[in-house]
Amino acid sequence: MITSVLVANRGEIACRIFRTCGELGIRTIAVHSDPDANALHTRVADAAVRLPGAAPADTYLRADLIVKAAIASGADAVHPGYGFLSENADFARAVLDAGLVWIGPPPSAIEAMASKTRAKELMGLAPLGDVTPADLPVLVKAAAGGGGRGMRVVRRIEDLAAALESARAEAASAFGDGEVFVEPYVEDGRHVEVQILADTHGTVWALGTRDCSLQRRHQKVIEEAPAPGLPEDLREELHELAVRAARAVDYVGAGTVEFLVSGTRAHFLEMNTRLQVEHPVTEAVFGIDLVAEQIRVAEGAPLPDEPPRARGHAVEARLYAEDPSRDWTPQTGTLHQLSIPPSVRLDTGYENGDDIGVHYDPMLAKVVAYAPTRAEAVRKLAGALERATIHGPTTNRDLLVDSLRHKEFTTARMDTGFYDRHLPELTEPHPDPYAPLAAALADAAGRSRFGGWRNLHSAPQTKRYAVAGEEHEVHYRHTREGLEADGVRVVHVDAALVVLEVDGIQRKFEVARYGDRVYVGGTALTALPRFPDPTAQLAPGSLLAPMPGTVVRVADGLTKGSAVEAGRPLLWLEAMKMEHKITAPAAGTLSELYASPGQQVTVGELLAVVQPTQGRTTKEPHAHDRNR
Repeated sequence: MITSVLVANRGEIACRIFRTCGELGIRTIAVHSDPDANALHTRVADAAVRLPGAAPADTYLRADLIVKAAIASGADAVHPGYGFLSENADFARAVLDAGLVWIGPPPSAIEAMASKTRAKELMGLAPLGDVTPADLPVLVKAAAGGGGRGMRVVRRIEDLAAALESARAEAASAFGDGEVFVEPYVEDGRHVEVQILADTHGTVWALGTRDCSLQRRHQKVIEEAPAPGLPEDLREELHELAVRAARAVDYVGAGTVEFLVSGTRAHFLEMNTRLQVEHPVTEAVFGIDLVAEQIRVAEGAPLPDEPPRARGHAVEARLYAEDPSRDWTPQTGTLHQLSIPPSVRLDTGYENGDDIGVHYDPMLAKVVAYAPTRAEAVRKLAGALERATIHGPTTNRDLLVDSLRHKEFTTARMDTGFYDRHLPELTEPHPDPYAPLAAALADAAGRSRFGGWRNLHSAPQTKRYAVAGEEHEVHYRHTREGLEADGVRVVHVDAALVVLEVDGIQRKFEVARYGDRVYVGGTALTALPRFPDPTAQLAPGSLLAPMPGTVVRVADGLTKGSAVEAGRPLLWLEAMKMEHKITAPAAGTLSELYASPGQQVTVGELLAVVQPTQGRTTKEPHAHDRNR
């Protein structure tokens, strides 16, 4: 029997595995990098071992250090989670060679399937060789790992070389393996996958389908089980193909076989030899704990001949610290508060007060809703996200809510091109129009505990706030009866709660403030100074770092004085395990270049200045990532 488990991972998945281990009475051991010294997964584990350093290549990708940590901490088993070394056959062998139990598939199965090129060969498929214009569009894809890293869509043959170079660099950083390959890119297909679970006695379960079509940067955003609207014969074909793939490599444990479905045809993508991020939707529908099943299989227990029966529907949304309106730019900072209604499941690696750093994936949490029908599950998830309290870095919460309520999604007509078509409309800001007034009244109440009214009629007070990139000015007055504002009746006001009556309807606004950042319900505002700083100006064409990160490279031959075209890539930042391309905002001359490879930059730091060609101006000073 397994009595102690080291999880070779971090964040949400480590916490999720620890939760099941605790329920089974199993001791838990965490590993952590230096930035994760006080991370939630480190705090909740029974023991923790430091991996010196910050970068994944120095910490969570160091198989030797993790095996030593397992031995030193007295672990008798290792669970890899997902990402990092979870699909590394050499790591699995090292764990087994150390006399530890590996909670995962055999190294031979990982080796056969973890490389997408070898997996395709095993399934009788092959990647493209010499790519010609007739092959376009194509997808450049990392042979190892997943999560959308090391993937690039190429639509012009002249872009292929740069896409290959960029994908190799990103894959090497994320997975320690820079191998990439090229395959045809299927437009507007559905991403459908099958969860499998196999034991050491020859039983293989196909635990239904999942639809993961809503993706950004080839990384899933919303997933559900079962995949809606599949013909029964296609569903059976997917199950059969998944079981066949598992049996072909003598698979053991939990895994996922992924397909791109176009019409009634299924195209094999890959087999992920690990637990998936979206496994909770399968757990909800089948009423099982996949981590507990992984542990039992690793202990040698047989599975029943047939899996449990699926019931109902589950939908999962990934809550990211990112700004979808700015090309999904990752966000950093303090997570002041994260609270989700208890009607849904929350898997997270953060607690209130934790910092969101630059070194790892920006996913804050997974939110999962289950109900008897798809429509009920979608409604429950959208409502829970809408009512959630999220104070901290900008997130994709509004995008998730609007996506779940979009007609294409509610009618199950979505595909992988969903965000390419609908991102502009889904990122249109819709702040509450009364949020600035509520913020101003709460601030006034908090500062006037001894009374702000005078015998003489009070002059209007003014406050300015930035909301969704726009400035709002509001006015209110102190009176003998309290605070007043035109057009509404102030029913109640204190520093944390404002109640306004608008057109005969009372509305409550919960208010929280952290420095100049104010949250009124689901609307985030920034308090502005009464008089703007006249010196706070930037030269036209200034490129600012959109997030903290590391400059990984500068475009070949780029120097001060170089002529550049609009949209030309100038340099690349690495942050949160992704590369972010910084492009010229307009045609002109590179008048300043402050960035160099290896340089650490902070958000808002000036990277370069492109002096626009005479008569042309830049639209805005921030550099955006345009790697889709």
